[in-house]
Amino acid sequence: MSYQMVRRYVSDRKPEILAAAGKAPVEAFVPQTHLPGHKAEVGFGDVTVRLAGGRVTCYLFSLRLPYSGKAVHRIFASCGQEAFSEGHVLAHRTLGGAPRSKIRYDNLKSTVAKVVGLNRARVESDRWIAFRSHFNIESFYCRPGIEGAHEKGGVEGMIGYFRRNHFTPVPQVDSLAELNEMVDQWNLHDGHRRIGSRPRTVDEYFAVEQRLLMPLRKSRSRPAACSRHGPTATARSPPAPTATRSRPV
Repeated sequence: MSYQMVRRYVSDRKPEILAAAGKAPVEAFVPQTHLPGHKAEVGFGDVTVRLAGGRVTCYLFSLRLPYSGKAVHRIFASCGQEAFSEGHVLAHRTLGGAPRSKIRYDNLKSTVAKVVGLNRARVESDRWIAFRSHFNIESFYCRPGIEGAHEKGGVEGMIGYFRRNHFTPVPQVDSLAELNEMVDQWNLHDGHRRIGSRPRTVDEYFAVEQRLLMPLRKSRSRPAACSRHGPTATARSPPAPTATRSRPV
């Protein structure tokens, strides 16, 4: 029997033994509350599209404000750095501002170069540091794997809702530009709905929240992460660190 097999068995059995003995740590969940204009959540989800006669998989970018439930979506051919950056720019311009506090992320390769240990320390990619410095984004990284899914459950649920309601049945388009025109209309339409038992619509809550968003920086320079020549922080950007640690919740 190899060492790896024994290690895997001990790793699986140890929590079970502690739970049976009543010594296992108990996980508890607290309902989240959100201040208007303070936070956002970002995620990618795959969607199936019939594009120019062929069935292909594309990627749905979603940035959602948890207070109002207002979300901006965009379809891309990939979920790489360019798509990630372009989605942020579109979302901030569409919303008319950026959240004043944290934006929650998965540990995407577009942002995270390395997950450090089991805590929330992350080594961020250089291009992402330059990009978020331009927009004054304060990033918060969820726990890796399924354990961290509930930490940004709002945008995960929004992606599922968008997929079920707008990509079933599979849309047929000739180009991604045509599809994104449809997505823009779906974004507007979704603002008229009520989430759960809320007394007001998404757009009614967003009318309160929009005034509290952080104004966008007025700069003619192109965000560094969108540049084809690599990151070039603007003169107004703060010094970019080589690593970041998320702050305690």
